[in-house]
Amino acid sequence: MKRRDFVRNSVLAMGATSIPVIVPAYCATTKQGRIPPSDRIRMGGIGLGGMGRGDMNRFISTENVEYVAMCDVDMNQIGRAMVSLKERGGDVNGVSVYGDFREFLEKEELDAVHIATPDHWHAIPAIAAANKGLHIYGQKPLARSIKEGRAMVEAVERNNIVWQTGSQQRSRPNFLKACEIVRNGKLGKITHVEVGLPDGGHKVGQPAEEPVPQGVDWKMWLGPAPIKPYRGVLHGKWRWILDYSGGQLTDWAGHHVDIAHWGLDLDRTGPIEIEGVGQYNENDLFDVPYFYDLKFKYANGLKMNVASRSKFIKARKGKKGWEREKENQVGMGAVWYGENGWLQVNRAGIWAENPEVLDFEIGSGDVQLYKSPGHHMDFINCVRFGKEPVCPAEIGHRSISVALLGEIAMTTGERLKWNPKSETFIGASDHASAMLMKPYHNSWELPKT
Repeated sequence: MKRRDFVRNSVLAMGATSIPVIVPAYCATTKQGRIPPSDRIRMGGIGLGGMGRGDMNRFISTENVEYVAMCDVDMNQIGRAMVSLKERGGDVNGVSVYGDFREFLEKEELDAVHIATPDHWHAIPAIAAANKGLHIYGQKPLARSIKEGRAMVEAVERNNIVWQTGSQQRSRPNFLKACEIVRNGKLGKITHVEVGLPDGGHKVGQPAEEPVPQGVDWKMWLGPAPIKPYRGVLHGKWRWILDYSGGQLTDWAGHHVDIAHWGLDLDRTGPIEIEGVGQYNENDLFDVPYFYDLKFKYANGLKMNVASRSKFIKARKGKKGWEREKENQVGMGAVWYGENGWLQVNRAGIWAENPEVLDFEIGSGDVQLYKSPGHHMDFINCVRFGKEPVCPAEIGHRSISVALLGEIAMTTGERLKWNPKSETFIGASDHASAMLMKPYHNSWELPKT
C-alpha cells in the first residue's frame, strides 16, 4: 500500500467524514515576504495533537486564513483534527493529509505553517519550513537545545519570514500591564526577580514495552532521539523524559521567564552566570527534574531565581499581601522586587505590595510595549503586512535559553559563566559545552541552507 493510501485509509478508520484530496494551490507571498491584505493565507499544520488542534481551531476561525493541509506521524491525531475541523465548519474535502513533514513541505503550496510537535522535533521541521519561505507559528519552547534554537533564529532571519513563538501570555492584558508598570519605573530600581514554575513530581517506574498503537509511525516519532521500544509515552507523557523535553522547567520557562525578561527589557540577551540544583526520580522512565532551584545573574547586576513553585509557596506562606493569589497559581508567575515594593503577575491576575501602582496608565512620554490583538491574530496580521510579531524567534530563543542553561548547570553541578552575545561558556567543562546541542541519531541532522 502506498503511503498516501495508508494515510487516507487510516484517517477514514478514525471516523473522518470524507477522503481528503489534494487541491490546486498557489502561493500569494510577494517578493517582500508579505501577503496582499485582500488575499487569503494558505496554511497547514505539523503536529495535530492537543496544542496543534488548538492552534488549528484558532487559525481556521481567523479571517484571511485558508486551511489546506495536516501532517502528523499519528493518524489518530489527524482523524481527531479532521473531526474538529468539520465541527467548526471547515471543508475536510479541501484538506490533504501527510505522515511525513518532508512530503508535506515538498508537495504543498503554502504561505504559512503552525508547528506543535514534541520538543525534540521542533528544530528540524521549523528550519525546513523556513527554507521553503513559509511563515511559522511555532509552539514554545522554541527548541530542545541552545544551538538548535540559534539555528532556528538564523533560518528565520535568513529567509526573511515571520515567526511567532507560542508564548501567548504576551498577548494577554494583565501581563502587558505588569511589564509596562515595571518598564516605566513604578517599582523603582529592580533588585531581583523570582520566577515560579510548576513542580514535576511524576513517577511511573519502568513500564513494560507495549505494542505501538495502530496508525503511529514510532520510528518517525522518535526522529533524532535514540531508538527505544515504545512504552506508552505519547500524548503529553513524553514531556517527562529528557530525550524529548525538560519537564515543567522547559515547558513553562517560555511563559514566565519570557514575561520576566519582557518587563526588564532583557528579552534579547541572557544571563552571564548560572548555578542550580535539581532533584530527579531514581530508576524511573520519567527522568526530568521534579524540583529545581536555579539562580541567574545578568550583566547589569540583576539576579533572577527560577524555581519550582513549591519553594516560593513555602517562602511566602503567611506573609501579608500574597493571600489574593488564586490557589492554583500560588507560587507561579513572575515577581519583580524593586525599591517601591514587589509586583507579581500570573494567569490568575496581577498584584502589588503597594496597590496604587496598579492604577498606572500609559502617558505620551511613557514606555509603551507592543499591544497584540490576540496571539494568533497577531501572527496573521504580521504575515499580511510584513511586520515583527509580539514574540519573534529571537525572543523565544532567549526565553528558553534560561531554562536550558539551568538544565546544564543542574546536570554538571557547575557554576557556569556565559557570554550571551557569542552564546558560549567561559571556562566551563567539555561536558557543559557539549550540552549546548542535543546529539542527533538515526541519520537526522539540521537542514542546511
